[in-house]
Amino acid sequence: MTRRVQRSIEEPIREGLSRNELWNGPDNGLIWCWERGRQYQSESPDRAARAANGELVLDGWRGGVEKKLKIPKKAGTLYYLATWLGMRGEDLDIDLDGERVIVCFRTQQAVGFSAVASDEDEQ
Repeated sequence: MTRRVQRSIEEPIREGLSRNELWNGPDNGLIWCWERGRQYQSESPDRAARAANGELVLDGWRGGVEKKLKIPKKAGTLYYLATWLGMRGEDLDIDLDGERVIVCFRTQQAVGFSAVASDEDEQ
């Protein structure tokens, strides 16, 4: 059975949760990252619009790209993916057993997002 973290964009952003509840639940903080991305839509509309256009915008999590690298694919975190999906106004849907590869619209750099750690993003 595939392990997934899912949440509909129709669900309201949760409020009043403790730091422990946000980060240490069964989703390990992915829902909070996605909700934070949704908040960026009003806090940073330019950045959210760039994400909506397919750009992997720079963020505090590994996954955004500034330029195309010499490697064919770099690794990004699921926290970045969740935040990015929220910025785009998409449902949260992350397969914890697979990998999702996204090619940045602006740089054409491929980034792979998975729960498995990778060191292939060395420049």
